[in-house]
Amino acid sequence: MESPPPKEKKPPLFFKHDAKRAEQKPDTSKSPLKKVSSKAVVTGGAGYFGFTLGCALAKSGTDVIIYDIKKPLWPIPKGIVVVQADIRHRNDFYTACEGADCVIHAAAYGMSGTEQLHRRQIQSINVRGTGIVIEVCKQRNVPRLIYTSTVNVVFGGQTILDGDEESVLYFPLAEHVNEYSRTKSIAEQMVLAANGSTLAGGGKLYTCALRAPGIYGPEEQRHMPRMALNIERGMFNFKIGSADTLMNWVHVKNLVQAHILAADALTPEKNYIASGQAYFINDGEKVNLYEWLSPLFEKLGARKPWIPAPLFLVHLSAVFMEYVHMVLWPFVEFTPLVTSYEVHNISCTHTFKTDKAHKQLGYTPKKYTFADCVDHFMKTRPRSKNFFFLKLFLCMLVFIGLVVLGVKYQEVADFLSEQWARYREIVE
Repeated sequence: MESPPPKEKKPPLFFKHDAKRAEQKPDTSKSPLKKVSSKAVVTGGAGYFGFTLGCALAKSGTDVIIYDIKKPLWPIPKGIVVVQADIRHRNDFYTACEGADCVIHAAAYGMSGTEQLHRRQIQSINVRGTGIVIEVCKQRNVPRLIYTSTVNVVFGGQTILDGDEESVLYFPLAEHVNEYSRTKSIAEQMVLAANGSTLAGGGKLYTCALRAPGIYGPEEQRHMPRMALNIERGMFNFKIGSADTLMNWVHVKNLVQAHILAADALTPEKNYIASGQAYFINDGEKVNLYEWLSPLFEKLGARKPWIPAPLFLVHLSAVFMEYVHMVLWPFVEFTPLVTSYEVHNISCTHTFKTDKAHKQLGYTPKKYTFADCVDHFMKTRPRSKNFFFLKLFLCMLVFIGLVVLGVKYQEVADFLSEQWARYREIVE
């Protein structure tokens, strides 16, 4: 996924094969892969998923352009050229797409951490950037565009059990609690609406979207490190939701498989069966978060969550931390321990079926274990940190909160009443 762009526009940088840049790279399947493209462009390709996909495509014989504001953390294999540029810089992207017959748009911003609260940045990258991708595909005569979407386009805190593409509609844009989900929904609808558009040189643009849940794998850099950090902070001592709360995850190799199948399904040989379609993609399993994380708790020597936390208080804490972040952001940047979206994600069941992807794309997820990923993570992770200053900061926040409560009792009471009303609307 893309990181924030530099303040000044710089010319794109090009990198080719360099085996000395890093010690490891994401593992790719050893099974032979079908070549589905002569030249493909992967936006956000320096991220974990994008780079793994790029490696798989290159291994099949495809010439791959990885387009990202960052350089990959891993060595660049043969068959891949990295273009370091901003997705919002139209001319750079136009140049990168020369001769391409497929674009996989995985670039996005604002999924987790402090990024979630940078609203303007999220809007600019996820929506305006997607508009540029669509425009360039038309002008460069790229016939296939695959959008890496998210289940968040339909999930906003409501219970969804075994949802499918026909029965679960887009969550209302105005009701999303975070900008990432809202902008990903807008972007997905833009991509699907562009299906059937006329290309500059004739022919049509065929598009589809793949909706993924959380991604995991042996080299994953986003979810695993943050969960481990919060476990060590003691944040997972508190149990949010019940043992009946379920969700899906997807292994990076299964998500790569789905994208390659989707690229193939947008060809005349497959009768463009994926044209204009959206698909839920996951491992085909429903899991409880705390049970699924058991191997990580064990390896870290931590106890599973055991202190029941009232959902409303957790939600209120998240709103409070987001407000504190907004106030302090001009002076200091910090990552909220939890956000409103994360509370919904943990506390509400939301699972989806992959039947449509299986029927139309031939998607059959392989079996992987989270425990194997944990073993790899524990061998490669940096030393754990001392959280004394973090705990001191939290104590200060509690003290400030008590002072505010004493001085501004009525205003606080009104605020709590308003948040309770919003919370009731969500859970009902």
